[in-house]
Amino acid sequence: MDTKEILQVVDVVSNEKGVSKEVIFEAIEAALAAATRKVAGEHMDVRVAIDRQTGAYETFRRWTVVDDEADEFNPDQQMTLSRAQRERPDAAIGDAIEEPLPTAPFGRIASQMAKQVIVQKVRDAEREKIVDLYTPRIGHMLVGQVKRLDRGNLIVDLGGNIDALLTREDMIARENIRIGDRVCALLSDARIEPRGPQLFLTRRAPKLMMELFRREVPEVADGIVDVVGCARDPGVRAKIAVRSYDPRIDPIGACVGMHGTRVQAVSNELAGERVDIVLYDANPAQFVLNALSPAKVVSITMDEETHTMDVAVAEDQVSIAIGRGGQNVRLASELTGWALNLMTEEQAAEKQEAEVGVLRQMFVDKLDLDESVADILVQEGFTSVEEVAFVPAAELLAIQEFDEDLVQELRDRAQAVLLAQEISREEAFGDAEPAADLLEVDGMTRRVAYQLAAHGIVSREDLADQAVPDLLDIEGIDEALAGQLIMAARAAWFTDDAAQA
Repeated sequence: MDTKEILQVVDVVSNEKGVSKEVIFEAIEAALAAATRKVAGEHMDVRVAIDRQTGAYETFRRWTVVDDEADEFNPDQQMTLSRAQRERPDAAIGDAIEEPLPTAPFGRIASQMAKQVIVQKVRDAEREKIVDLYTPRIGHMLVGQVKRLDRGNLIVDLGGNIDALLTREDMIARENIRIGDRVCALLSDARIEPRGPQLFLTRRAPKLMMELFRREVPEVADGIVDVVGCARDPGVRAKIAVRSYDPRIDPIGACVGMHGTRVQAVSNELAGERVDIVLYDANPAQFVLNALSPAKVVSITMDEETHTMDVAVAEDQVSIAIGRGGQNVRLASELTGWALNLMTEEQAAEKQEAEVGVLRQMFVDKLDLDESVADILVQEGFTSVEEVAFVPAAELLAIQEFDEDLVQELRDRAQAVLLAQEISREEAFGDAEPAADLLEVDGMTRRVAYQLAAHGIVSREDLADQAVPDLLDIEGIDEALAGQLIMAARAAWFTDDAAQA
């Protein structure tokens, strides 16, 4: 291969394949190096350097410098440090020592190998270019034409000689797609693969339905109506939540369209998937009510700590609320992000009575109260001894059945219980005692201070030296509290620096 031929190959291949000339030069260098090894020795480390302006090239044999005592030594590609320093005194481990090689005459086999290397390098560059082009579009909808079937999977032509793979697992069950059909799918991944397409599609993602509504509904495309979320049982049923930023626009009506044409177009695109359009509400309880439609909900009890809701419906509404195979309540739960416990009115009443009984007994046992007083506390929404101890006295006095003496007695008993618990915890920590400066850290409580001391964190300085993950194994300390306490302990550092300045 002469210098003119090299420059011609670079120009032609770069123009035809849309690949940068530098990539072609590197491919030719690798090809010439491979061909040289074929002629001069397979085990050599060979480097070829091509002048980008003239096309002239030089060939070098390379050795990597290794320690004299290296466990494994390959004399064809490695050179000991002592030998390397005899040739080049400044040589260090990891350097490359090179010596020129004469340009070897290439036979038919060596030339064929060079051609194969160039083709492969160009193909790899094309693949990288496709991945780079489509990576920013992951999560977006693409439209293509089915090119062929491959063991149950579809090869989709996206245009520009770019193919994507739609696997059987990412297709909607029982949908009938033929060669030549136009298909919409979401780009789920773009990665370099040794063979075949590098783009991967899915028709099962909830976001695909959201993108289809964006295409079919001008109000969504313009940002007037927002598709907040989507939950799907692909090919069977889906729920989407919508809201309008213009009070004059009905978001559900906009998505349904005249005579249902818009929602029907989306349904037809997804193998007849039935779509429930739900009005989004910032109030989680109302949102769940909307999402469970067409079932009529009697009551909802929220537990924000566990992020669950107990949903009570009439006996004749249970099957509607659950849906076929639990589909309706499951999709509503996915759409709203709340775990939904569906039950009848009777079951809800029984559960509430059981919970009231547990709270009542807790107050009776811990505060030594009559059941009537404990019942009043539960009915007024008190759920813990801490609330009784620290709620403002005015709130307790606002209860019709309570007077000042009773309120004071309740608060005294509750605080005595908490103090006993605190003493018990401190005793459980053994001889570990927090230093006074640790107790003075902003946001510190005696219980947390004793827990820290039991883990060897005795002083403010000890706490300041910790990182958030170091404290997460200690009971009662979460990430937010750990960060708050550590920063409060470190505040002294900045105060000292300011004083010295």
